[in-house]
Amino acid sequence: MNQLNIDTGVEEYRVNGRGVLRFNPADPNLYHRFFAAAPQLDALDRELTQKAAALPENDSAQGLALLAEYDARIKALLTGIFGPENDFDRALDGVNLAGVGANGKRVVQNLLEALTPVLQAGAQRRLQAQADAAAAAADAARAARGQA
Repeated sequence: MNQLNIDTGVEEYRVNGRGVLRFNPADPNLYHRFFAAAPQLDALDRELTQKAAALPENDSAQGLALLAEYDARIKALLTGIFGPENDFDRALDGVNLAGVGANGKRVVQNLLEALTPVLQAGAQRRLQAQADAAAAAADAARAARGQA
């Protein structure tokens, strides 16, 4: 069978020395999905906060179930954004995204804050490539007019 290898811009990112995420940070579809998911993430966060506040004070089993549900829903949303080849549970070594990091922020917030500059740099790289292509086309058009 013949093989076709193309540069899709996919890069690999090792998370905390363990799992790997693979995506093209300059993919405009990925960038759009990532930033369009912000309202969904905020809604899930509000929902978690409301449900947690409504739990009976000593019901740790329901609390743990709620956190597991939140974790699964957030990871499913992230899989929808970054593609099924990215296993966020494996990449984060099983850490629940509702957990709190040493900095006092939820793990999901730390993850999103780590991914944001990567995607912003990718978007900038894509825009620069478009600008370079437009400049090259303008230069070629000027050169063609000069030879005519």
